[in-house]
Amino acid sequence: MTDRDLTSAQRPHRHHHWRRDVVELAALFCAVAVADAIANLVVHGPRGPILLVASAVTLLVTAAFHTWWARRHSHAPPPRSKAPTDPEQLPPATTPSGTTGATTTESSTALWRMRTTVRDEPGSLAALCTAFARNSVDILTLQTHPLPEGGTVDEFLLRAPQELPSADLTRAVSRAGGHSTWIERADAHDLVDTPTRVLGLATRTALDAAELPLALRQLLGRCTIHSIPATTLSGRPNAGADAPVEGVLEATVMRLRDPSGGAITVERPYLPFTPTEFARARALVELDARLGPRVPRSQDVLTLPEGNEITVRRADGSDLAAARAMHDRCSDRTLSLRYHGPVSDADRYLGHLLSPRFGRTLAATTASGKLVALGHLLWDGDETEIALLIEDDWQRRGVGSELLRRLLAMAVEAGCDSVYAVTQSSNTGMVAAMRGLGLPLDYQIEEGTLVITARLDATPVASRLAYELPRELPHEQPAPQGRR
Repeated sequence: MTDRDLTSAQRPHRHHHWRRDVVELAALFCAVAVADAIANLVVHGPRGPILLVASAVTLLVTAAFHTWWARRHSHAPPPRSKAPTDPEQLPPATTPSGTTGATTTESSTALWRMRTTVRDEPGSLAALCTAFARNSVDILTLQTHPLPEGGTVDEFLLRAPQELPSADLTRAVSRAGGHSTWIERADAHDLVDTPTRVLGLATRTALDAAELPLALRQLLGRCTIHSIPATTLSGRPNAGADAPVEGVLEATVMRLRDPSGGAITVERPYLPFTPTEFARARALVELDARLGPRVPRSQDVLTLPEGNEITVRRADGSDLAAARAMHDRCSDRTLSLRYHGPVSDADRYLGHLLSPRFGRTLAATTASGKLVALGHLLWDGDETEIALLIEDDWQRRGVGSELLRRLLAMAVEAGCDSVYAVTQSSNTGMVAAMRGLGLPLDYQIEEGTLVITARLDATPVASRLAYELPRELPHEQPAPQGRR
């Protein structure tokens, strides 16, 4: 439609009626008759000028009457008001998309995660929503956790005004009937809905048995996870490793049976676990049990600067015999720097270190298949330890640095804030390898034992899947790659 068509369509239509036509025709005849009479009188009568003035007055009265009649009895529609077409002329409270013009920007809001307990009765959730609305708080996600003793734990992801303190928000929830309220800052990662997050964690667990402790940590938030083996290094039964098949939930502690033997203990002192969280954690453990032992079998062949080729791959319990053979080839000094104890006890640690339940292990083998180095990333509660063992003949050749960079990439992908290495102050090789990472380091020395902690929040490491190792050569100094 053109501008002219639009103007014509918007122009009001005038409706003609027969009564108006009759009046106009009668007025015309009267005017002609009066004009004829006046003309005759003026021509033939002695008072012609007087009659001419009287005729003019009569015509004016007739015209005024006609105008009054037309306005009083007109049926034309009222004129349309011109609608503003410029968006800037629209009212400030409304935009063409239907949203308010004064929208709240992301920079003026804050994300919060909140849990509160309410009575299990109609209207309890409505009271909370009303309290949030009064404080201009938007509910992004909501989960409900029924409690066996009655009541419900409601978990919210909230977007609140930046200037609203958490204490005021907590008081508003308390007035609305909530109690045992817990609140902390959230970020954009919390915007993922719970079913999507649980499916992603299940996928990671299915691909790698070492993912189970990490999946539990991401599922349950900030918590401490301990894997307790069934027996000690000396072969005695381990205390606390007799968790029942169905697991145990005790407020802030849950104990689950480890499919590989022993138990998994999860602690979160600042916030009790709900039955719903316990059921989700137990489902992940059952998935791990059904899939059995599994480690990604990808490998990467590297050429060292001196021309020798080594293969880097994930290691597990099937490498136990090869690891013991490497121990036999290592000097007592090398073993003591790694295990910080009697050399005769070194073989006892291998079963623990090669188990995917306690972390991830990388193995470096030669072209003939001989194991010459091991690198460990160990889950230690809510901390992460990193350790290396390099056979004497392969030290100072770049193998340890390559393993260290790859372990570091795995730690970054696992969400670790830092990693620490325990060695002796005389172990200059390990100190040099840690310094070569280019990360902020903290040193603690006590009675000859050196603990080096690397903070990972400053690393620009790009991530990949743990079973997709990068293929850059070590002498090219590639960026460490990990799991995504």
